[in-house]
Amino acid sequence: MWKDWFFFSRSQQIGIIILIVIILALLAARMILPSLSTHSVKKDNFETEAGRFLDSLKSMPHGNYPQNGHYYNYAENRHEPNFEKLPKPVLSRFNPNTADSLQFVRLGIKPKIASNILKYRKKGGKFRKAEDFQKIWGIKEEQMQTLLRYIDIPAEAPPIATTTYNKPSKTDAIVELNSADTTLLKQVKGVGSGFARRIVGYRKRLGGFVRIDQLREVWGITPEMYAALAPHFSIDKKYVQTINVNKASIEKLKYHPYLNFYTAKAIYELRLTKGTLKSINDLRTVDILDKDLINKIEPYLSFQ
Repeated sequence: MWKDWFFFSRSQQIGIIILIVIILALLAARMILPSLSTHSVKKDNFETEAGRFLDSLKSMPHGNYPQNGHYYNYAENRHEPNFEKLPKPVLSRFNPNTADSLQFVRLGIKPKIASNILKYRKKGGKFRKAEDFQKIWGIKEEQMQTLLRYIDIPAEAPPIATTTYNKPSKTDAIVELNSADTTLLKQVKGVGSGFARRIVGYRKRLGGFVRIDQLREVWGITPEMYAALAPHFSIDKKYVQTINVNKASIEKLKYHPYLNFYTAKAIYELRLTKGTLKSINDLRTVDILDKDLINKIEPYLSFQ
């Protein structure tokens, strides 16, 4: 009976042979295909390249590897970066009206701020005295106070009247500077639409003119222009508006062209300390408010 299990018809024999061939082919493919694959080659190449990269890092001096423009020292500490220190400022006397960007940066001023100063000068802006430099925004108070001691602005030569502007004559109108609108200002010889708007805009920030020579502070005016235009104006101080220092915010105070954030903050903090400021003499105790600044700002402050 057991021989019956090993008896196959011809078609069964052919099927068994085909099955055996397929099994052998699969076994052969399993052994041959891995040798044809590029995976192991890629892996070997990756390991080789990685080894070369690590060797190149080890060859760098002191184990410093550049990252984002700085140098990290992984040899000493793999967690704490060791940045190269920037050079210390080199303080020397400078004229903010002529210094170039490199000199400003050597003084410790950030490149962006130095660029803004150059743009201001290019548009006709000028620093007439050291205190004018305090209007530059972005410089810390301590740094600003240090820089002020090194500012050297040569004295200007007396203005010389030229024929560029018409000299005033007895028939020229005299315009009250604090009440005139742009139309009235343009009646003065040498005052165009743009300059008239700048006078009105500066007058608004100032609170009104208390002296004719404050026209020098209007952006764009030259000594020659001032010499020609000054005789055409008069001033009525009843139009001058004052700031109540006992109620004004820091924003309100620093809006005035004679004050900046630091001086406005100093006045505000003094008020918080004393409760009520009674007179301009209270401000004389603040170091940041020098004598010249107090004299300039006094007509624009009230102590109600």
